[in-house]
Amino acid sequence: MGVREDARRGGIDLTPWGKFDRGERAVYPLLFHLLDVAALAGVLWDRYLTRGQRRLIAAGLGLPLAESRCLMMFIAGLHDLGKLSAFQEQEAHPWARVSDTLRADTRNWRRMPHERASMHSVLHLLAEAGYPADTSDSPGALVAQILGGHHGRFLQVDIDGAAKASRVNLTLGGPAWQDLRRRYFALLRHLTGATAVPSDVSVRAAVLITGVGIIADRLASQRHYWLPRAQAPAFAAGEHYAQAVRDAPAVVEESGLTRITLPEVPFTQAHGGLERPNDLQASVIRQLTAVVGEKGPGILVVTDATGGGKSVTALEAARIFNASGDTAGILWLLPTIATTDAAYDLLEAYVAAHHPEHAPVSLVHSHAYDNAAYSDHRLAAHEPSTSDAYWPESDDGDDDGGRPAAGERPEERVTVPDGWLRGWDRAVLAQFTVATHDQALMAALPVRFSALRMLALCGRTVIVDEVHALPPFMRQTLSRLLHWLGALGCPVVLLSATLPGDISSQLVRSYLDGAGHPHSATAHLDCRPAYPGWLYAAASDASLTRIAPAAAEAHADRHRRRADLRLHPVHHPSCPDPQDTPAREARLERITKEIAPVARSGGCAAVYCATMADAQTTYAHLRDGLDWPDGGPGEQLLLLHARLPGYRREALTRRIRTALSSTGERPGRLVVVTTSLLDMSLDIDVDVMVSDLAPLHTLLQRLGRLWRFDHIKRPAWLSSDRPRLIVLDPTDHRGRTLLPPAWRPLDSPFLPLATAAYLARRPEQPLTLPDDVQQLVEAVHGDADALARTDAALRRSHTLHQARTRTEEHHSALHLVPPWHDTLSLSDLHRQNLHPREAATRLGAMPRRLLPVYRTPDGRLTLDAAGTQPLPEHRKPTTAQIRTILQHTLPVPAAWVAGRARDHHVPAPWRSHALLADLVLLPQDAGDPTRPARFGRHCLHLDDALGLVYTED
Repeated sequence: MGVREDARRGGIDLTPWGKFDRGERAVYPLLFHLLDVAALAGVLWDRYLTRGQRRLIAAGLGLPLAESRCLMMFIAGLHDLGKLSAFQEQEAHPWARVSDTLRADTRNWRRMPHERASMHSVLHLLAEAGYPADTSDSPGALVAQILGGHHGRFLQVDIDGAAKASRVNLTLGGPAWQDLRRRYFALLRHLTGATAVPSDVSVRAAVLITGVGIIADRLASQRHYWLPRAQAPAFAAGEHYAQAVRDAPAVVEESGLTRITLPEVPFTQAHGGLERPNDLQASVIRQLTAVVGEKGPGILVVTDATGGGKSVTALEAARIFNASGDTAGILWLLPTIATTDAAYDLLEAYVAAHHPEHAPVSLVHSHAYDNAAYSDHRLAAHEPSTSDAYWPESDDGDDDGGRPAAGERPEERVTVPDGWLRGWDRAVLAQFTVATHDQALMAALPVRFSALRMLALCGRTVIVDEVHALPPFMRQTLSRLLHWLGALGCPVVLLSATLPGDISSQLVRSYLDGAGHPHSATAHLDCRPAYPGWLYAAASDASLTRIAPAAAEAHADRHRRRADLRLHPVHHPSCPDPQDTPAREARLERITKEIAPVARSGGCAAVYCATMADAQTTYAHLRDGLDWPDGGPGEQLLLLHARLPGYRREALTRRIRTALSSTGERPGRLVVVTTSLLDMSLDIDVDVMVSDLAPLHTLLQRLGRLWRFDHIKRPAWLSSDRPRLIVLDPTDHRGRTLLPPAWRPLDSPFLPLATAAYLARRPEQPLTLPDDVQQLVEAVHGDADALARTDAALRRSHTLHQARTRTEEHHSALHLVPPWHDTLSLSDLHRQNLHPREAATRLGAMPRRLLPVYRTPDGRLTLDAAGTQPLPEHRKPTTAQIRTILQHTLPVPAAWVAGRARDHHVPAPWRSHALLADLVLLPQDAGDPTRPARFGRHCLHLDDALGLVYTED
């Protein structure tokens, strides 16, 4: 029989199953599932892929766009062909329905993962269809690997071994099964119209096709999609495919994946009432529009002082890039959860200001469940009754299809993500996304579904904010990611207030290398942007465009101000002086002197502490040692650090952002004691600031939050006419900088030591911002050889710092995916078997999540000492309880809880939920909550005011 006959009723055997629901006893034919995925892939080509992605795939296949679409549908549909194998035996009920002819012809087949079976079985079928398949980089081998990678990991195809036709026929059934695989292959090819044979399959095209196939398979695997079709099946393959093609647009639309174009709106409307762009923004709008129109996408580096409007500049650059039509959407990457939450509010407001009908904005970080954009039902530990659930390891089942409950999403909030996009690894697919750096860096690691992440990244403008905050380990990973983004034609915007020129050049050249301009061809280029200013490198020809000098000078003139950065030597209590040495000013004494006027007469102040222990000590000292109005500080003194329960930390951060914003109702008196949580990307303003010694770029970031807004009226008691940042330099009794032991693991010791040395040698005169910023940054964070030579101890520290940097870069490079031009086989992208939970985007031990709980006298576990929030110990938590549990957790170093005992383990019913299984309980006595819990030599307890308090025996 031919393919036309096979498409008709009774033409081909439909008894092999692809999906089975145990509860409903419903069986879904495998061929129907393959056709569903092919149909959905076609709609994803039309509605999800951007023009640039479609062109890249077509170029990578050597085919016209229309034929490339058909071929992608065909490849996506073939993904589960390997289920025509011993896979069919794994469920008794659907196996009993398989035709007698097939059941009688199993021979000595062997069970293997069906994705590997798909890869092996299709190789010789592709060869029969005219695809070259004799080498590992031939089109046939790469297409086979795409099928093998549809469960997230590319496999090695052994052309002359396991994938050889004779071996495949021995392990995957007899002639009847071989014939059926051939007929399914031919029918899919016929119905999708994929008759053209590609002249090539590039690695870049293969990665994108794999990503599309993964999405299409997930959409088609939703229980609410296939179960009704299983219960009322079509009579023929052709009839089913026609219906699948008709239904596919609605499925993609419901998922929230359809790309939209934001309508043009005035600058003032788009950016929250700003009257006009500043000089730097105006230069980007004027110059970048012209150069992108002529040369296409590339990489833009924007450097400006904090508060200079870099966020608006990035959004305008994204608008210009996306206007070309090759990309659509924005991915905004930031270093911390606090900065990500702040950027989410900004991007959501930006998108909403364009009044789209519906444009999901997703938030992706490890605590996204704390944000109101994510609904309870996405936390549910579903128990799908479906055999062959798409990703069995996932905590997020498919039985509800990701559909929000009725009334769950307020219709007036057009930026709230739809249910399907709230899945843990799917939220990054939304057209507008805010995420931590780590979420994107995972695409450059050999983790499962890295192809899906790469597809998600490259279809829009990627904004990498606070680039200077990346340590060498992460910066190396970013360089490799930029290489791939350059290869995929993805425009990138890098933002920083304190970026050394050599790092800027390194990142730009990595992007250009991916775009086809090797490092040897770009070594002569000066890729350092002006400060303040910007530089644009076009992917097409590596040409550079810079801000017009007049615009840079005008912008600097408008934002020029003077500020004091004063170094005060202090005695830190962890570094005792020798006996009989004169008393010196203690750290807490200096802080008290600076904050006392605020407590007495009003104003807003921030005290930045190097460690959480220092922050807790400082807060307690200010609370008890100052004369606060009304007998106590109350809500006028706040403590914010990372080891607060999530719900408290999120609420405090939002409160501080609101109170100290340019438009918020400014309190008469507020002192915030914090750590590095408030360092970056937060639009806040304080009158007084004290900081522990930190790397110079960090101090400059903090200085940007001091007198940030011109319209704020400063307290009358402030005598200075310019802002003043007090930097506390911990010194020994001889006046030399001595870092406390607890500070040394935080960063390379050289950076704070070099900062102290540079500031001590600098003449006592105000800084001129932004003029002095780049010189300061280069002196400490750039080429610091000259500074290191001024002192023997500093020189030794610099040598260790350089060695540490090289070590971090080496460790990072060990786990990266190879450059695209060094990838011959797709399996090269997964040479290492890294799980996303184990992959390191940051150097150091991964923290554990601690859940403070209280044990009541009757033995119950509760979230509060009063016993009003009992925990379900003998049943699975509800979705609302899961959210509450997660919101009460906090991170701790893994070493602190390494000595955990039985009572530190979560209840047995929780262990089947991926987000709860790894939690560590901190059991506290409800009658005496201040008594610490012991983990070996580590003692922990949760204090109502201080957060988690740690002591060590």
